Amino acid sequence: MHFPFQLLQTNDFDVVGFGTNAVDYLIRVPDYPAYNSKVELTDYSIATGGEIATTMFGLQKLGLKTAYVGRFGGDGPGEMGLLSLAEAGVNIAYAETMQEAKTQIAFILIDDKSGERTVIWQRDKKLAYAVDDAPIEAAVRGRVLHITPHDTQACIRLARIARDKGIIVSIDLDNMFDGIEELLSLVDICIAPAEFSEKLLGIVDKKAALSEIKSRFRCAVTGLTLGASGSIFLCQDSFIETSGFDVSGGCVDTTGAGDAFRTGFLYGMLTGETVEESAVTANAVAALKCRGHGARSGLPDKTELKMLLKKYRL
Repeated sequence: MHFPFQLLQTNDFDVVGFGTNAVDYLIRVPDYPAYNSKVELTDYSIATGGEIATTMFGLQKLGLKTAYVGRFGGDGPGEMGLLSLAEAGVNIAYAETMQEAKTQIAFILIDDKSGERTVIWQRDKKLAYAVDDAPIEAAVRGRVLHITPHDTQACIRLARIARDKGIIVSIDLDNMFDGIEELLSLVDICIAPAEFSEKLLGIVDKKAALSEIKSRFRCAVTGLTLGASGSIFLCQDSFIETSGFDVSGGCVDTTGAGDAFRTGFLYGMLTGETVEESAVTANAVAALKCRGHGARSGLPDKTELKMLLKKYRL
């Protein structure tokens, strides 16, 4: 099935990302600790992350042209996060350093047995964008505008302007924010974790939730990620169910798997794949990410992705 919209053939960037960046403190434990207990950690490390920054990093690694729009704190983690994008080739001309703010951080507990993680995070309010701060010039320079809704009113303004220019709007959604329903009415591609549909709609059934999102908000493509089980999408009147991939060597860490999934889906769409093929690519990128610790270390390059997809198609 072809995507039910037209992508701009050219623009300055394939994808412009507006939203979160972070520095993650990764803490590996042999077993997830019980309440009021003590556990000796296996190892710990510091790595760059954040939903939108990681997706731009992943797309750039796959050979697309990306730009990141967001705010870093004027601290060591901020320098680390900004440098990580610049070294990867992501355009950071619209990234800002807020000297009086702290960079968003997350402490992430990773269960060595399963690779599953728990995230404890904080975002400094000084990093937020008000409506008048919305970087309009950046938003219209991509074929796709990919956003997180943390600064919802700024996102609404950018999404409206982008769509007026024929730019496809994609959202990474995993929590409720004031104004989210207005924003969703301006989104072409909505991908969320399966449990989010109950938060948003009070609907547990996945197909019913996708149908309601399409009906209520008119998103052209809606999808739910299902972890290791894969994903389910609704496009036009068809449900597309795709299995997950086994991770070579087992799942090491699920941190950033959702960001990687969106990386793969946008990459597939922008390289001419169908919706079905893009869903397969999304699951493949997410699985490859899980072979490494942190949000980015396992992200594949184009050769690694092609090798996994070739095995899948044999």
